[in-house]
Amino acid sequence: MRRTDRLFEIVQILRDGKLHRAQDIARRLEVSVRTIYRDMDTLIASGVPVEGERGVGYMARAAITLPPLTLTGEELEALNLGVAIVAEAADAELKAAAARLADKIDAVLPERIVAEAEAWKFAVYPFSSAARAFSHMPALRAAIKGRQKLRIAYRRIDGTPSIRTIRPLHMEYWGRVWTLTAWCELRRDFRVFRVDLIENAEALPALFVDEPGKTLADYMARG
Repeated sequence: MRRTDRLFEIVQILRDGKLHRAQDIARRLEVSVRTIYRDMDTLIASGVPVEGERGVGYMARAAITLPPLTLTGEELEALNLGVAIVAEAADAELKAAAARLADKIDAVLPERIVAEAEAWKFAVYPFSSAARAFSHMPALRAAIKGRQKLRIAYRRIDGTPSIRTIRPLHMEYWGRVWTLTAWCELRRDFRVFRVDLIENAEALPALFVDEPGKTLADYMARG
C-alpha cells in the first residue's frame, strides 16, 4: 500500500471519533507500529485534527472533511495559486490558514522518488515566489504540448543570470516548488529549472522532434 493510501485509510479509521490504539491500526493495515507512529506525526503536522499520543491511542476531533478528490494538473495549479494569493493577504489568520492548507496539499500528493523529492524540498518557501511561478505556466505547458523550443531568461538561486534555449519536456510539483525538466542546448545536457526563477519565457518558431539521448525517456532512464 502506498503511503498516501495508508494515510487516507488512517483518516477513515479515525473518523468514527473513537480512541484507536496504534497497535490495532498497524494490525489492520499490516504495517509496523513504528510506521503508524510516523504516519500520525505526519497527519498532525499537516493539520489533520488528530489528538493522542504513543502508548495511549489516537482519535479525530470534529472537523470539516471533503471526499477524496482527483485533480488535474491545471486544477492543482489553480488551487495553489489561490493559496499563494491568500498567503500574501494582510489578515494573519488567513495567512496561517493558507500555510496549513498548503501543508495538507503537500501531504497527499503522489509520492516521488525519495532522493529527488528531498533535493527540491523547502521547509519554508515564500508564497510570493510561488505565485510568480504561475505566470509562466501557460507558455510552458503550451511549449511542452506543441514541442516548441523556448528561450528563457533564468536566474539561479545565487543570482547568476543566463539565457538558455531549451527543449521543454516535463513539469513537476515538489511541495510548492514547480520544476521544468528540459534539454538545454547551451549545456548540451538535461537540466531541471525552478519555474519561479525563470524571469522570461519566449516561444521560438523552431519545433523539435525526438532525438536519441534528448528525450524525457532518456532523462528518466538516468534515474
